[in-house]
Amino acid sequence: MVKIAFYTITGQTQRFINKTGLDAHRIEDAHPQYQMNDKYILILPSYQDFMMDSVVDFLTYKDNKENLLGLIGCGNRNFNDLFAQTAKKISVTLHVPILYLLELSGNSADVKNVRQIVKEACKKERGVQKDLPVQNPSLSNISFLSDFRQKNE
Repeated sequence: MVKIAFYTITGQTQRFINKTGLDAHRIEDAHPQYQMNDKYILILPSYQDFMMDSVVDFLTYKDNKENLLGLIGCGNRNFNDLFAQTAKKISVTLHVPILYLLELSGNSADVKNVRQIVKEACKKERGVQKDLPVQNPSLSNISFLSDFRQKNE
């Protein structure tokens, strides 16, 4: 079974997770070091780099980076290039695909699509399916997460 991990500060991502009904691990600022133990999809809102320390700590903990299958990015499309910036930056940094992008806490179509992505990821892990569908958002003007670089040098 493919797991889900997510991060939120404002609660928008939590609201989306609640809509999906999927079981998910919330990355907590107080204790970000949590080992997923299995393949997982990471769902992230758009925050500035300095607000992502807990996500960086989570990703660099034990084998979490190696078990990351893909990313789902959330954000506000009004911010243009900054929409889903965190997912885009991590995708570029870790060479992990963006599986889906959604606005704010998502709508019913987003819920349906993300459930389908998780279902397909489970099939892939069982060897029934070859590849997950990948979105290819514009990754122009993306800089690497500075905190992630510093922790891995």
